[in-house]
Amino acid sequence: MTEPAPTVASSPVHVDYHTFELTDSDKRIPMGFDTSNGLVFSRPGQVVICTGISTGPVNVSVQVRRQPPAQVDADVWDEILDHSVATATGALRVTSVMTDAPDLPLLTPQGPGTYRVRVQARGRDNAPDGVADDPVEDYLLIVWPAESQPDEIHKQTDLYGAELRARPSRPAPPLSTGDAEDDRRRTRERLHRRRTP
Repeated sequence: MTEPAPTVASSPVHVDYHTFELTDSDKRIPMGFDTSNGLVFSRPGQVVICTGISTGPVNVSVQVRRQPPAQVDADVWDEILDHSVATATGALRVTSVMTDAPDLPLLTPQGPGTYRVRVQARGRDNAPDGVADDPVEDYLLIVWPAESQPDEIHKQTDLYGAELRARPSRPAPPLSTGDAEDDRRRTRERLHRRRTP
């Protein structure tokens, strides 16, 4: 039996802070910045993809599959990496940090579980750290259900990725154990102590 044709779609996606994300809920949790593979890092329900530009649009295409691709199309891409992500809700979508989500399909239609995301990138050296008005970078995200595995690197050739891999990773800030009102109260108290001589 052959696999049904993958769901395929494309859209510009807005980048902020050198990233766009794949998330499975409205609740974003601050993560450390793991630059060890130079392209993608995650926690359950949240995947961060590192872009060359700091702010602006990038072209993103997605393929949602039931099986992994038969081969790696390395000819036209600068970076290609397979990464595992878990989703508790099964509602993983492409999102932007500061703007509305693009009109792209659900990436995890088989529901909650573990998936592989093949992230393919090109153009990150075109305007590194810049602000773009028009897309200068392209990404292809291929997603299929699979058991969790270590990252599999297929290609690493852009300079921006090499720079990220050379940087030390930053740990995540500590998670709060209280509710939002407790967090606001503690922040007000810290600010008040700083102002008091």
